[in-house]
Amino acid sequence: MTVLVNTICHIRNWNKYLFLLLIIMGTSNAQPIVPVRIHYGGGGDWYGNKTTWINILNKVEREFSIEVGIKEDAYKIGDPEFNLYPFAYIAGHGNIRFTNEEVKILREYLSNGGFLFADDDYGMDASFRREMKKVFPELKFVELPFSHPIYHYYYHFNQGVPKIHEHAGGPSHGYGLILNDRLVCFYSFNTDISDGCENVEIHNDPEPIRMQALKMAVNIFLYALLN
Repeated sequence: MTVLVNTICHIRNWNKYLFLLLIIMGTSNAQPIVPVRIHYGGGGDWYGNKTTWINILNKVEREFSIEVGIKEDAYKIGDPEFNLYPFAYIAGHGNIRFTNEEVKILREYLSNGGFLFADDDYGMDASFRREMKKVFPELKFVELPFSHPIYHYYYHFNQGVPKIHEHAGGPSHGYGLILNDRLVCFYSFNTDISDGCENVEIHNDPEPIRMQALKMAVNIFLYALLN
């Protein structure tokens, strides 16, 4: 499989081959190619951004002409189904809290090949950082350089994670947790990629801004599945 990945990544027009690989990988465990949304405790709105993944997955299907799931699935970290998904997603505005058992499971999940995309909808930063410090007390979030592959995996973002909504003002940031030289968590802050991917009647962003959000989300999705 490693040889196949390396070969595909050196083909100039490799998008057609990329999802051939994803299909091969998907058939090995009979799971749909969708993320799992984390249903967390603490009172925060884990359930928000209801159309976000519908639109991201629709773009993936249109762009690469393959079938993916219609929308994300949602589970608590302690549910047995959680570990069946290689890509996890967490977002919200309010408090996030993991139980001691969830901390243990999430550490094992991310240490054994899982990937977490966290998107601050504006208000979850303090609690998310607190809980992830329990998961990986030895790690710190670092700002990823603009040259990082996640910004160039299919679409190119030469200035890093795009700015979608103002929130606290100032630039957007893309942070990562890196474990044994592998990015296990990508955290987008002060931008709100998720809201940018919502239906236009929910967040009526200018179309170029909305496309930036969708393209960044596609990059994150592809990066997570192939790294």
